[in-house]
Amino acid sequence: MSAFEQLPERYETIRADQEQTYRDLHRHPELSHQETRTAGKVAQRLTAWGCRVEQHLGGTGVVGVLSNGDGPTVLMRADMDALPVYEQTGAAYASTVEATDAAGHRVPVMHACGHDVHVACLLGAVRLLAAHSQTWRGTVVALFQPAEETGDGARGMVDDGLATRIPAPDVCMGQHVLPGRSGHVATRVGPVLSAADSMRVTVYGRGGHGSMPQNTIDPVVLAAMIVVRLQTVVAREVAPIEPAVLTVGSIRAGSKSNIIPDEAVLELNIRTYTEQTRRRVRDAMVRIVHAECAASGTTREPDIEVYDSFPLTVNDAAATQRVATAFASHFGERAGDLALQTASEDFSDIPRALDAPYTYWGIGGTDPAQWDAAEQAGTVAATVPANHSPLFLPVIQPTLRTGTEALLVAAGAWLAA
Repeated sequence: MSAFEQLPERYETIRADQEQTYRDLHRHPELSHQETRTAGKVAQRLTAWGCRVEQHLGGTGVVGVLSNGDGPTVLMRADMDALPVYEQTGAAYASTVEATDAAGHRVPVMHACGHDVHVACLLGAVRLLAAHSQTWRGTVVALFQPAEETGDGARGMVDDGLATRIPAPDVCMGQHVLPGRSGHVATRVGPVLSAADSMRVTVYGRGGHGSMPQNTIDPVVLAAMIVVRLQTVVAREVAPIEPAVLTVGSIRAGSKSNIIPDEAVLELNIRTYTEQTRRRVRDAMVRIVHAECAASGTTREPDIEVYDSFPLTVNDAAATQRVATAFASHFGERAGDLALQTASEDFSDIPRALDAPYTYWGIGGTDPAQWDAAEQAGTVAATVPANHSPLFLPVIQPTLRTGTEALLVAAGAWLAA
C-alpha cells in the first residue's frame, strides 16, 4: 500500500473536529448568496492550513489553492447554501435560523440538501492533504461554491474571473450526499444529473362575470387544457427509452368564484438528459401553449419566461472510470453504480468554463439499518427522507468519513506521489 493510500487511515486524527464543524454548519445554515458566515469560517481554516485563499468570487465563493510541487491540478468542489425549509428532524444541533430571502420574505432556513456535509468533507480532505504533503504531488484547488440551489452560483464564480484566479485544473470533481446506505459511494459514466428548466407561462383571456361566459375568453379553462395536453409530450413525443419529466407545479388565476379572470399563470419544470430531448420538450411546450391559445381565441400572445435553468451533468468517461477504479480498490463492495438522478446541479458550469473533464458521484447518508429495513419492506420512498425534506438528516458517521475518503481517493488517482 502506498503512502497516499494510507492517508484515509489518518482520518481519526480529524474526526472529532470535523464532526464539530459539521454540527456548527448545520446549526447555522445560510440561504443562497448569503453564505457569509460559512465562507468566513472556510477561508479561516484554509488559510490556517497553508492554502492561498481567494474570497468573494461570485459574491461569497471561496477557493483554497494548496500547491505541493510539480504534478496535476485537481479541483474539488463543495456547495455551501441552504434552503428555506423549517427543520423537523429533532436533532440536538437542528437549525432554528430564520432569514430574509431575495423576495424580502422572512423564512426558516435549513441544510435540507446536505451541503453542510459537502463543506465538512472537503475541509477534512484539505486538512489531511496539507498535513501529509509527503504522500502526494501536484496542486489541489478546493472550491466552495455559493448559490447552488438557485442555479447561478457556479456561473457567478466563473463570471467573476475564476479562471484567472486559480491554476488550470486537469480534472474537476464534485460529490453529493443522497438517500442510500451510509458508508457507500457510487458513480456512473455519462449523464448523471438531469438538465432542468423552470418556465413561467402567462396566458391572457378576457375577463367578465361568471354568469356570462359567452362574453369572455376563460383563461382558467385555457390553462387546464394546456396542462392536460402537456401530459402527452413525454408520453407521445419522447422515445420510451429516453428519460424526461414535465411537471406543472403551479397554476394561479382569479380571485372569486363568480369572476372570470383576465389571465392565468402556469409554472412548469422540465427535466431531460440530452440536449436533443431538452430542445424537443421545450419546443413542444411552446407549440402546445400557442396552439391552445389559438384554439381558445385569445387576442394576445402568451408570455413564456425561462426563469431558472440548470445544466446537464455528464460525467467524463475517462475521468470517471479512473475514479471508479480507485473507489473499487479502496471501498470494495461499498463502491457501486449510481442510478440516473432526476435532480439537477450547476457544478458542471465550472469545468465547462475551465475546459476541464469532470466527474461527479454520490455518497449515501441514510442509517444503514434504516435503509436495509426500508429496502426489505419496499418502503424506501415513503419512509426514508430525501433531499429537501424537512426530515432530511444524514447520519454523521460513517457519512462524513466516507465523503472525506471519497475525495481523497478520487484525488489520489491523479496526485499520489
